[in-house]
Amino acid sequence: MQFEGVLTKMETENGSPIQYYLVWDDLFLNVNQLIDKTVSIKFLRYQCLHCGLDKPIYRQGFCKSCFYEAPEAADWVMHPELSKSHLNQEERDLEFEKKVQLQPHIVYLANSSNVKVGVTRKSQIPTRWIDQGAHEAIEIVEVPNRYLAGITEVALKEHISDKTNWRTMLKNEIEDEDLVEWRKKLQRFIPAEVQNYILENNLETNLEFPVLHYPEKPNSLNLEKTPHYSGKLKGIKGQYLIFEDDTVFNVRGSEGYVVGIAVSG
Repeated sequence: MQFEGVLTKMETENGSPIQYYLVWDDLFLNVNQLIDKTVSIKFLRYQCLHCGLDKPIYRQGFCKSCFYEAPEAADWVMHPELSKSHLNQEERDLEFEKKVQLQPHIVYLANSSNVKVGVTRKSQIPTRWIDQGAHEAIEIVEVPNRYLAGITEVALKEHISDKTNWRTMLKNEIEDEDLVEWRKKLQRFIPAEVQNYILENNLETNLEFPVLHYPEKPNSLNLEKTPHYSGKLKGIKGQYLIFEDDTVFNVRGSEGYVVGIAVSG
């Protein structure tokens, strides 16, 4: 089997285990079906996710000019507390910003390498947790816009991490945590204007990833340095493909790369 297309983050469907899909214009590929097969990845060219041109990818799947101009790459995306559409203030494209920012958002705790706090749109639950490789997660606040979620995250970051150690996550060196208890401990640090939005009765969600073998020493594949790689796929966690030789490939981190994929065995 051979395929060609521009990489975007894998689509997911929660289940036992989680199902992963590569979705291109002419292809809908269940990546789970490639586990225990030899998968070859060949870098062909770039394709910016905004302008579509063959220009080097700068960040988040965008070429440098689009990263600094496209509304999808504005500062509020990575820093929700900078959202301003609730004040009718534009950063790059007010219509787009209102569409994304003025909808229910969740502040959550997730455990992938350690317990961390994060923010996502309600419509992205549990997708966001899957993308981070979290084996357990819980919602702690549901607010009506991105700004309120952002200031909650900023307040909680003073008391808990907002980062994931990708190597620890991939090696599966994880411990189960009582996320309900964590939520109780952190409630008093939630800003006053968000206290009425605290969730108290929901339980944690557990997630199961399709992995046959975890890497002992994960070695990240960089397609610019290694434009052609081939190995036996042993699992998928977060947005990473895990190979038998401990090579791991971050699909989301390679958005905007056009690749050829061949499968054998």
